[in-house]
Amino acid sequence: MPKNNKAFNYSLDFDKTDFRKHPELYRVGKGEQGVLLVEPYKSEILPHWRFKTPEIATESSEKIYSLFEEYLEQEDFVGADMARKFLQMGYTRARRYANHKSGKKYKGPVPDDKKGQSGAHGRDELPREMDPVKAEAAAIFKAKWDLAKQNNNYIRLKEAFQARYSG
Repeated sequence: MPKNNKAFNYSLDFDKTDFRKHPELYRVGKGEQGVLLVEPYKSEILPHWRFKTPEIATESSEKIYSLFEEYLEQEDFVGADMARKFLQMGYTRARRYANHKSGKKYKGPVPDDKKGQSGAHGRDELPREMDPVKAEAAAIFKAKWDLAKQNNNYIRLKEAFQARYSG
């Protein structure tokens, strides 16, 4: 168990852990932590995650939000939180492509000891090349992400989950 019970635990065997059966192992963490690791939710949500155009982003964000609502109806906080993370990631990734057409924010390769971490790590930021299509796709995801974060049932389940498993 990590020192901070609220921190995301990257030491788990994600290939063998079913978080629906073992929600006690899940940690919310910060931002999008674990979004591409936590099963079976990753496999349920990822096929719907797309942001290439505003039309695709609308369809994707609506599908992911409907999964979010289904998880809430099932009182499945982990699933709802994962759907929330995918909505957040839709916003952040579309925003990155809106600012940088290549999707790369920094010059040069990521140093081996910094792979998988966010941030510049001493690299220079590439100049921004604004893409209004991706900016619109980002705004679509941002609206759904905001709805999810503010959902009263989500907030209630999150508080109950954290009280049960993080205290």
